[in-house]
Amino acid sequence: MAHSLSPADASNATGPARYTLSAHGSARNPGMPLNLDRIESARVNLSAVERRAATLVTRRSVKKQWQAAWLIKAITCIDLTTLAGDDTPHRVARLCAKARAPLRSDLVSALKLDAAPTVGAVCVYPTMVRAAVRALGDSGIPVASVATGFPTGLVPLKLRLAEIRYAVDEGAREIDIVINRALVFAGEWQALHDEIAAMREACGDAHLKAILATGDLRNLRSVYRASWVAMMAGADFIKTSTGKEDVNATLPVGLTMVRALRDYGEETGYAIGFKPAGGLKSAKDAMAWLMLMKEEVGNRWLEPDLFRFGASSMLGDLERQIEHYVTGRYSAANRHPLA
Repeated sequence: MAHSLSPADASNATGPARYTLSAHGSARNPGMPLNLDRIESARVNLSAVERRAATLVTRRSVKKQWQAAWLIKAITCIDLTTLAGDDTPHRVARLCAKARAPLRSDLVSALKLDAAPTVGAVCVYPTMVRAAVRALGDSGIPVASVATGFPTGLVPLKLRLAEIRYAVDEGAREIDIVINRALVFAGEWQALHDEIAAMREACGDAHLKAILATGDLRNLRSVYRASWVAMMAGADFIKTSTGKEDVNATLPVGLTMVRALRDYGEETGYAIGFKPAGGLKSAKDAMAWLMLMKEEVGNRWLEPDLFRFGASSMLGDLERQIEHYVTGRYSAANRHPLA
C-alpha cells in the first residue's frame, strides 16, 4: 500500500542524533588515518542492493500539496551548474540570476510561501568563480568550483592542488574534486587517501566534495571502499559522478554510498553530505533520491548542507510540475528557461 510522505514530518524525525553536523559553519569531518583493515574487509551484497533500490520508488507515493512541498525542497538542494566549453561571465551571470529566483514569482505567490526558494549553490569552472561570486552578491548562495583536472583528474597532483587554491582565492566556498580512478583499480588506498587529504588541506575553509566517478569504478564494492577512503581523508561530501561518464548516478550506487556515509557516521560521529550527479533530469528523479535519503539516513539529509543534486536540467521540470499543481495544467517547457 502506498503512503503519503510529507516534508512537514521533518521536525519529528531525524537521522542518528549523535552525528556532529559537517555543514557550513558547523564542525567538519576532520578525517583520520587510513584504516586499511576497514577498507579491505568491506563487502557489498549486489542483489540486496538492487532489490532495495528497485523498491524505493514503489513503496511510497507523494501527492498534491505534499508533492509540491517536496518539489520545492528539491529546488533548494540543486547545485545549478554550467560546465561548458563556451562558458562566459555573461552566461554565468544569467545562471546566477536563475539561482537567486529559481521559481517564478507568480508561483511563489500562489503557493503562499514564507520566502522564495533559492538553489543550494552555483557550480562553475575555476575561471568563472569570480563572475559567479560577483553575480550572486549578498544572496548567501555559495559558489562551488570543480577542480583537480575535472573531469578526468589526470594531471599532476601539484597542478591539481594549485587549481584548488586558485578557485578558493577567487571566492569558491565549495570545491568538487575528482579522485584518481587508477588508484582504485590498483587498490592503492593509501595513495588515494593521501591525495584526497592533500586536496582537503588545499581547500582551507572551503568544503570538499569528492567525486568518485562511480561509472568508472566497475563494481559496488569499489564504490563503497572509495567512499570510505574519501571520508577518512576528510571529505565533507561524497559525490557520484562528474556527469561526463557513460554511466552516472544510479540508485544502487547511491544506496551504496549512502550506506557508507551512514556507517562512517555511526563509527565516528560525523555527518557527511551526499551529492548524486549526472543523468538526473526530471521531478520524478528528484523524488526518488529524496526518498532514498529520508529512508536511509533521515530528514536531516533533506537539507542542502548535507544533500545536493548535480542536475541543472532538472530545475525546469520541477518548476513545470509545481505550475501544474498551482494551475492544474501542464505548460510548455519553454515557459521555464534555465537562464
